[in-house]
Amino acid sequence: MAGLRLGPLLRYVDREAGDTATVWIEADRPCTAKVRCDDGAGGSSRTFQIAGHHYALVTVTGLRPGSETAYEVLLDGRRVWPLEGSGFPPSTIRTPAGPDEEVRVSFGSCRWAAPAEGEHDPVGPDALDTLAAGLAAAPSAKRPDVLLLLGDQVYADETSQATREWLAARRDLREPPGAEVADYEEYTRLYYESWLDPHIRWLLSTVPSCMIFDDHDVIDDWNTSASWVAQMRATPWWRERILSGLMSYWVYQHLGNLTPAELAADELFAAVRADPDGTDRLRAFAARADSDPARVRWSYRRDFGRVRLLMVDTRAARVLEEDRRAMLDDAEARWLRDQALDGPGSYDHLLIGTSLPWLLPPLIHDAEGWNAALCRGERGGPGGRWARFGEDLRRRSDLEHWAAFPSSFEQLTDLIAEAGSGPSAPATVCVLSGDVHHAYVAEPYWHGGGGPAARVLQLTCSPVHNSIPASIRLGFRFGWSGTGRRLGRFLARHGRADEPRIGWRKTSGPWFGNQLMSLSLRGRSAVLRLDQARARKGGGTGLTTVLERELTEADTTRAARR
Repeated sequence: MAGLRLGPLLRYVDREAGDTATVWIEADRPCTAKVRCDDGAGGSSRTFQIAGHHYALVTVTGLRPGSETAYEVLLDGRRVWPLEGSGFPPSTIRTPAGPDEEVRVSFGSCRWAAPAEGEHDPVGPDALDTLAAGLAAAPSAKRPDVLLLLGDQVYADETSQATREWLAARRDLREPPGAEVADYEEYTRLYYESWLDPHIRWLLSTVPSCMIFDDHDVIDDWNTSASWVAQMRATPWWRERILSGLMSYWVYQHLGNLTPAELAADELFAAVRADPDGTDRLRAFAARADSDPARVRWSYRRDFGRVRLLMVDTRAARVLEEDRRAMLDDAEARWLRDQALDGPGSYDHLLIGTSLPWLLPPLIHDAEGWNAALCRGERGGPGGRWARFGEDLRRRSDLEHWAAFPSSFEQLTDLIAEAGSGPSAPATVCVLSGDVHHAYVAEPYWHGGGGPAARVLQLTCSPVHNSIPASIRLGFRFGWSGTGRRLGRFLARHGRADEPRIGWRKTSGPWFGNQLMSLSLRGRSAVLRLDQARARKGGGTGLTTVLERELTEADTTRAARR
């Protein structure tokens, strides 16, 4: 008798016709998975097998626009969801009434799995868990229309005590990679630990989600530089780690990002489903993705009525040779440009999801540009003393954001200006990012005046559930200061780095803590909100709104108490 190991996750809900959705599940044996909705909509799929695990991505059809329907999951005809006695409201699929309906997008990154109930949480309340608890307690409350999880959904290199004990029962942790995950089975453990949390499980079953990886989904500083890759490939354990990381990402995160039409056209998905055991096919795909990243696209586009989302891979698509270093390879850069400029006037808001911020504190931006110049040999030539110093500093200090790829930074800046200009310009162009374990809002200005008609913002929100040392907090604050700016320009001049074509100001923040940002978008209106998870007097936790701001009305801010 088949059982449900993980899920269901509601991944995609059609915002155009409003009649389809996809639901992801993991079962404990081969079976037929069926989703059955109260209103008669539904769908079914046979599971496919990867490394002894069994998965299905069910396309649900027959949904009615402007409706909300509860659903259940059956495996070989037996109901396995909702769980008996769970105490949570029914999992539902909500479809929009039309393309002009408000879209609420909640986003963040960097989430350690929450400890078991009753255990001490050293990093404070989990913002996603707190959101789920609040929504479960008030089923009629407004929910996000989509969750954007912008990287570090799991931490392959920073495992919990419970996972370390589980790993120690499998192998000798004195051998590399020690207490980090080593293979596909160990990656599955990370997803179980994170997504079996009762509140998270219910939330992901009822709120659609879009995901993209960052470094910790594989390893800290993944693809920092060519020499980093060469060093990792020389270790005996890296190949299994990277292939398992890409395989598990494809199964647990990437498949659900795709629309039903994209899934139907995906040759790998068809091959894996047709094969009694798709492990070898998926492993061969992961090997190609690692050896030749330009052959695989992890980035994707989703349209929510008149809101366009472009989720951009800023990890696997990099070009790492120092003389042509780029955040995105040529094909990926063309794809991003084509999607951003497709159908002028067809969207009111452009969201660019990139795990790594485009606009950093100015000192950090200039330090990364200076470091990139040293590494490519602007001082002392390639391979010289300054270049070696730069490479060591790059790895120690995580100098690998858009600013560390100066040509890519300028290309993205130019694309944002072009997409936000002209008579059919959108109201806003927002770059949504995480990674840096704090939240802030930054706005660019174009030297010499001008600039796009759209309001352009860098919206950075992390962590969802993690921590940051006090020394780094001070460093980020200093990075925005006037003294920090001047120090940054000194470093840039030393490295003979070009000055960016734009400047930018921090207009809100920084905030430190576990948090989520939300955008409420309707027509050409955009409202930004930041909520932090905090312990409450008398026990329990809740989300406290620390900022609520209308983005399409200049200088209008409704700031809540910190």
